[in-house]
Amino acid sequence: MASAFKKGEWPTYNGDYTGKRYSGLTQITPDNVKQLRAVWVFHSRNAGTLEVTPVVVNGVMYVTASNDAYALNAEDGQILWHYSRPVSDGLIDDAAGHINRGVAVWGDRLYMETDNAHLLCLDARSGHLIWDIAYTDGNKNYGATSAPLMVKGKVIVGTSGGDDGVRGFIAAFDAQTGAEVWRRWTIPAPGEFGSSSWPGNLYLHGGGASWMPGTFDPELNTLYWGTGNAAPDYDGTGRPGDDLYTACVLGLDPDTGAIKWYFQFTPHDLYDFDGVETPVLVDRIYDGQPRKLLMEANRNGFFYILDRTNGKFLSATRFAEKLNWAKGIDPQGRPIYTDVKPTAEGTLVCPGEVGASNWYSPAYNPGTQLFYFLALDECSVNSSKPQEFEEGKEFYATGGRRDPNAKGKKRLMAFDASTHSFAWIYPQVGNAQSWGGVMTTAAGLVFFADDANSFEAVDARTGKSLWHFNTGQPQHASPMSYAVNGKQYVAIAAGDDLFTFALP
Repeated sequence: MASAFKKGEWPTYNGDYTGKRYSGLTQITPDNVKQLRAVWVFHSRNAGTLEVTPVVVNGVMYVTASNDAYALNAEDGQILWHYSRPVSDGLIDDAAGHINRGVAVWGDRLYMETDNAHLLCLDARSGHLIWDIAYTDGNKNYGATSAPLMVKGKVIVGTSGGDDGVRGFIAAFDAQTGAEVWRRWTIPAPGEFGSSSWPGNLYLHGGGASWMPGTFDPELNTLYWGTGNAAPDYDGTGRPGDDLYTACVLGLDPDTGAIKWYFQFTPHDLYDFDGVETPVLVDRIYDGQPRKLLMEANRNGFFYILDRTNGKFLSATRFAEKLNWAKGIDPQGRPIYTDVKPTAEGTLVCPGEVGASNWYSPAYNPGTQLFYFLALDECSVNSSKPQEFEEGKEFYATGGRRDPNAKGKKRLMAFDASTHSFAWIYPQVGNAQSWGGVMTTAAGLVFFADDANSFEAVDARTGKSLWHFNTGQPQHASPMSYAVNGKQYVAIAAGDDLFTFALP
């Protein structure tokens, strides 16, 4: 699938529409990466731990921190403009953390979501506010943490709040005017397909939030977007059945929002497993035939490969070492459940409450044909009891706590789809609480946020560690790479700073 984006730029959250987090730049190589040095650092003025991936277009880097946006000179980090907006009061859960993962850029316009689910359009040249729309009904349980995605003159956004009993949706807005073009609810209304899981008015509080950006195939004219857990998270007694369309990847028509197909990773999710991990689009030979694939390392501990033309399940490979909620995945792609589920007394569930993977980005390298991601091996003690929805309060129906008897561990893994096995695994040393992601390059490198507060580079073919830089801060973001005036840079956020690296 060809990319319309310019080499050397990083114009969208994942670098391009495919979600590969693959840079075609080759100046930094396995032979010289040990010479990499920090060339500038941007400090976000106490905005909390950043989760942003910068966007770079025409030599300008755009960064968000809570409800603020910055334009920086991508060569030296000089602030060109700063848009400031106060954080919102009265929010709960994730929205109260005022997290923002980045922007979308379209021509001379920039788009960002705010903590209280407003979509802003700024002049990318000056930071001047052009328009501001609220895209939820004002329910305080809604929020937004994602970067938008620009597709065919439309700004595609999602929402957070699935753990708090919102009704999830994906929406498209006209990039010029801000007018709503379509809205796809992820929880069916009464009478719609899948509504049997949602008796009475429960569909209004069923979760299925869409809190990470999706991917897009222009040739198939299909948007791929993940949905979150059902609500309440840990008590499914009031929501019988599969709980569509939670814990799914949806294939959507970007012009209308119509569902072309769906695939559900964890039907009747009782574990807060979600389905919002990046749906990576890969064209390659698979089982002897050229295929258009969708690959995802899901939070439930299985690595999935789908035919993205129709959503057909092709394979699932277990990658979590600790996994007790399912015996495996059947030929139709459905989990073979065990009797492990949350109870009033608490039950040990593996993977644990934060999953075997999560929102932090994976990467795919067309040269090595390997898929790279960070995995967490950890269990949690999950408990459950009935809870009624109440606006302004969380809707977990209790939750999980980390297994007190076994320390978790993280691993950087390289999955080979041709063998359904791992080409290499790089165990991490740390406290298993890092939230950083992965990026790969045409020169044969994988950059990632390791589990000991370092930014690290390894050989993409072997996993051999080649370079690291201790940021001294927790990393809750994913790396990216860009070039300005013939020089390649690599950047990642750590703590409330953004570090940018280059060769001497």
